[in-house]
Amino acid sequence: MLRFAVLALVFGHAPAHAFDTQATAAWVYDVTTHTVLMDKNASQPVPPASMSKLMTINMLFEALRDGRVQMDTTFGVSDKAVQMTKAGGSTMMLQHDDRPTVEDLIHGMIINSGNDACVVVAEGLAGTEEAFSQQMTQRAQALGMTASTFANASGWPSPDHRMSMRDLGILAQRLIEEFPEYYPIFAETEYSYKGRSPDNRFNRNPLLKLGIGADGLKTGHTSEAGYGLVGSAKQGDRRVIFAITGLPSDSARAQEAERIVSWAFRQFAEKTVAKAGVRVAEAEVHMGEATTVGLVPAEDLRLLVPALVQDKVEAEVVYKGPLSAPIAAGSPVAELIVHVPDLPDHRVQLVAETDVGRAGFVRRLTTAAGFLWKTYVEGGAPAS
Repeated sequence: MLRFAVLALVFGHAPAHAFDTQATAAWVYDVTTHTVLMDKNASQPVPPASMSKLMTINMLFEALRDGRVQMDTTFGVSDKAVQMTKAGGSTMMLQHDDRPTVEDLIHGMIINSGNDACVVVAEGLAGTEEAFSQQMTQRAQALGMTASTFANASGWPSPDHRMSMRDLGILAQRLIEEFPEYYPIFAETEYSYKGRSPDNRFNRNPLLKLGIGADGLKTGHTSEAGYGLVGSAKQGDRRVIFAITGLPSDSARAQEAERIVSWAFRQFAEKTVAKAGVRVAEAEVHMGEATTVGLVPAEDLRLLVPALVQDKVEAEVVYKGPLSAPIAAGSPVAELIVHVPDLPDHRVQLVAETDVGRAGFVRRLTTAAGFLWKTYVEGGAPAS
């Protein structure tokens, strides 16, 4: 395995300062460059409160996509759903004789954070909330949300109901990218089913009215979990997703969420570190028509770097060498590892710049003779 430095870029003169969040757990992710900007206890399973409604919403979106329900499909309202309106917490104020549509229920879950709406969806799709919770857990595992287990559809407190901030971030990205036709509902600020519960008609997301590009997703609060928020904002070509929990109040949640969005967009700059097809290094070639081959990225490599950074952004190439001919142009032969201060290393494949054919007989014989000379004579072994 050969390693050597290939570039060093300086983007500033002052040290980068890590964001010190008040949240007990947090995950911040730049979607555009696939960069984790913050990971504070992000893989730890914690009570997600109403933020876990995002999984119930995902299950309903999947049912819509699969054609199992339509936006105008109606669901019945059970005694259990009605009891959720009396148990405290957020509600659509559903009643037994209501037949809410899927569209009603989506708005009720997203904007009103209706616990009753979640029960209606669970029973409408799976028969019982218990069966639906098992399906949610299985689906979460299949989607890579390995720290998530669900005991109900609403986020009602339970020792068996847990999600990590990373899992919530994964789920948020899925809702944004897989369901663009429904995602704009997360940015709606007001909804009231049949004019009921006027005090609960407003979206609780504190970022939506700030003009900072926020367009989702879901708040959560219980006494056990504290105050949390899964949010997303887009400014220019960049989108940031974050999940935070454990804040002491709704005002602290609002302030922390705004601070995180500001930090994510203003303290990082997107830079082109390497251009597609432009050589960044050379690799040695064994038994080839040429002794080296250029190494190039197959596509532009754009990364986030701290806007204020004292240390250099460095990169190195790693490959198993020397490479053996023949080598086809465009074939992956090496890896570029970029070291950015305060961020995880970024790895990208490098490909051969040109074809390198196998050397002719005379060249191969000369190369072999040189190898034997170095190995046995210069190395001190007997030449006989």
